[in-house]
Amino acid sequence: MSELSVNHLLGIKYLTKEDIELIFKTANHFKEVINRPIKKVPSLRDITIANLFFENSTRTRLSFELAEKRLSADIVNFSAASSSVKKGETLIDTVNNILSMKVDMVVMRHPNPGAGIFLSRHVKASIINAGDGAHEHPTQALLDSYSIKERLGEVRGKKVVIVGDILHSRVALSNIFALKLQGAEVKVCGPKTLLPKHIESLGVGVETDLKKALEWCDVANMLRVQNERMDISYFPSTREYAQQFQLNKKMLESLNKEIVIMHPGPINRGVEITSDVADAENAIILDQVQNGVAVRMAVIYLLASKINH
Repeated sequence: MSELSVNHLLGIKYLTKEDIELIFKTANHFKEVINRPIKKVPSLRDITIANLFFENSTRTRLSFELAEKRLSADIVNFSAASSSVKKGETLIDTVNNILSMKVDMVVMRHPNPGAGIFLSRHVKASIINAGDGAHEHPTQALLDSYSIKERLGEVRGKKVVIVGDILHSRVALSNIFALKLQGAEVKVCGPKTLLPKHIESLGVGVETDLKKALEWCDVANMLRVQNERMDISYFPSTREYAQQFQLNKKMLESLNKEIVIMHPGPINRGVEITSDVADAENAIILDQVQNGVAVRMAVIYLLASKINH
């Protein structure tokens, strides 16, 4: 069996096209597993995984936990909000303490960009980045691409627009890397204040008119406005943002084609997307959630197979 070219999943930018193909092939198998009456496989019975969340997360954490349980791994959950980190313990101390409990793999979300890379250099476990600040969120990008492939047959040659707060979004950056690697065309769309200055250098187009962006694309990935990452106000009001960048029924019906609608969640209904669009037939938002478990099972399984016991 072929294997991944990496020992950690720190970001999409460290993966090859072949890595992504292998993850998707493995995810296909696990998707079949999680739709069986008995949803568990004994693959990782002797592997212990620590989930370290130094930042709040509900969906990503649940998805990883479910993936780990479906693979029969042993799990240690660690939430920094209620831990020694509050008392001033450093990241490396926290992790070394957890590793001395003989953990094989660490799934970590951290507010500082590069936290996973730092960790991978200092500890002997396999690291999966579950989001590092506004930097990367590789498993989200993988499940997004997997969901596009499932709906449209392939990612190559497809036109994908990512709409919203690109500046603060780790989902946007990882998605740009993943989509470009697989041969998709990518544009970003949002208020000028929420688009990074040199975003074109990543090989993506920029569009500030939502209608034009939607007329161009096959897939629209609608990001939420990340109020918690904004130190200053980047646009006058949520209402004004919605007037220009909200995907609503009227906007969709004005297009002369059907597009696939995605959202990484959590959805701000009535801001970036209206309820009738989020729940529409061509929205694959719930498929993304289901695929998230299968893709994370694949990543964990493939990385675990590289651990030497």
